[in-house]
Amino acid sequence: MQEVPPLDLPELLAYFVRQSSPFLDQLGIRKDLSDKIVESLCSKRKNELLLRSLPTGESSIVEADNISDELDLRIASVLQSTGHSYEGGIWGDSSKRDLSDRKRHVAIVTTASLPWMTGTAVNPLFRAAYLAKNAEQDVTLLVPWLCKSDQELVYPNNLTFSSPEEQELYIRNWLEERVGFKANFNISFYPGKFQKCRRSIIPAGDTSQFISSKDADIAILEEPEHLNWYHHGKRWTDKFNHVVGIVHTNYLEYIKRERNGALQAFFVKHINNWVTRAYCDKVLRLSAATQDLPKSVICNVHGVNPKFLRIGEELAAERELGQQCFSKGAYFLGKMVWAKGYKELIDLLSKHKNDLDGFKLDVYGNGEDAHEVKSMAQRLNLNVNFMKGRDHADNSLHGYKVFINPSVSDVLCTATAEALAMGKFVVCADHPSNEFFRAFPNCLTYKTPEDFVAKVKEAMASEPQPLTPEQRYSLSWEAATQRFMEYSDLDKVLKSDSYLGRHSRNAMKKSISLPNLNEMVDGGLAFAHYCLTGNEFLRLCTGAMPGTREYGKEHSEDLHLLPPEVESPIYGW
Repeated sequence: MQEVPPLDLPELLAYFVRQSSPFLDQLGIRKDLSDKIVESLCSKRKNELLLRSLPTGESSIVEADNISDELDLRIASVLQSTGHSYEGGIWGDSSKRDLSDRKRHVAIVTTASLPWMTGTAVNPLFRAAYLAKNAEQDVTLLVPWLCKSDQELVYPNNLTFSSPEEQELYIRNWLEERVGFKANFNISFYPGKFQKCRRSIIPAGDTSQFISSKDADIAILEEPEHLNWYHHGKRWTDKFNHVVGIVHTNYLEYIKRERNGALQAFFVKHINNWVTRAYCDKVLRLSAATQDLPKSVICNVHGVNPKFLRIGEELAAERELGQQCFSKGAYFLGKMVWAKGYKELIDLLSKHKNDLDGFKLDVYGNGEDAHEVKSMAQRLNLNVNFMKGRDHADNSLHGYKVFINPSVSDVLCTATAEALAMGKFVVCADHPSNEFFRAFPNCLTYKTPEDFVAKVKEAMASEPQPLTPEQRYSLSWEAATQRFMEYSDLDKVLKSDSYLGRHSRNAMKKSISLPNLNEMVDGGLAFAHYCLTGNEFLRLCTGAMPGTREYGKEHSEDLHLLPPEVESPIYGW
């Protein structure tokens, strides 16, 4: 075989620029500019180098006009001359276990836990129960464990737990009371710390290490950006065969409301792009209200707590018997913070006080901004009656006919879905977060303040339509789980052996080509993120909590882990 000269510096630079094109695009360097740089580096000696490197009789290939194709041919010929066979990504995990002879395992990792009644505590819990219901795969729900001092700040009614086992019992009892069947899945805990300024739980240490290697098959990351902002550990896509991210929160909308919000939102937007691309195979966005992320599709994969559907069925049966189901008017229910729609609500009611003369609204909620919200409503002399927050399924709420929800910061409002399931009218903004609900005749959307007044009057003067069986099913967790299986590709993954041990040497087909462009860039992003999050100074500069790179002594005692000074997780790259 003819001797092939090695790659020279311009060729190596050209290949590096081309492979880095997606990353450069994130930095604002357009693809057409990257292509021009590659062409400039390759053009001077491309014909000479290709003619020297290709075997006799194949010189006609040199006539190809595409610089990218010529560079590929050049690199392939050099690799072939060395006898190299590609067997995985630069940062791939060749030791990942092949699970083809075992039952599949799904690990659901989330950022909150009951009794904190937030979406990322409740919805992943139901997802775990319904994924485990058919018993075709083992399921583990991984939730944060908070030390006693943080529990007191987060959990309502001064409720705290002395051990993970005690909290697990509480979670299971709460769930089984609502789903009506025994949920057969595992619950595990990872160390977490509560960050007051963000009202969020931040993982402490490498969360991925709390799923053992033998069970590392499929990972579902609830709020992947939140879980990975400061993740310093094993790359999820290296440890697991398939990783799905589910975006719950419109972080950019919340951040824009803060001081210097526009600047903060700019950085968070790019960081979210970075970490979801680096750590996920597929991303599901509950609605178009969320940030557009790499590898993402839009689909509502959340259902309604079954008890709300039962309430709706009972009320519909009473209506068929001629009984009056809705003896009360309108209400709003939500955590009492400005970002949850209270600002929009007060603006609408104050501007159209005369148009809505005689209209009374009951508001249920607790929260940090409760005093300010109530003071402003009182100062504007609004006809609003404030009450303490309560469970949406509480008997006292069944009699309301109209649920008002003006929020535009939600991604997919759970309370809206619950109100529809109970057969009520819902008056909400014409906003991407409400797209899923538009198919329901009882959902009345408005575009302008004047339209809001018209829809409120329409709802108050008429009766909601009973839900059809198809509409009830579309709100259920059975339907949500079916949508999740389809849009996450999990139905294909669970049935296909091609996803098993995808990074193992036995499963990878040998190739004379270099690593896939996307895999190369994703691996580079993950490696850069790993390096940056390993520096405590940089972590603190970007808003991380002190001491969250590893878990602390209190967590090690609560979770029976090795002391932090002894524990040294193998992150491995």
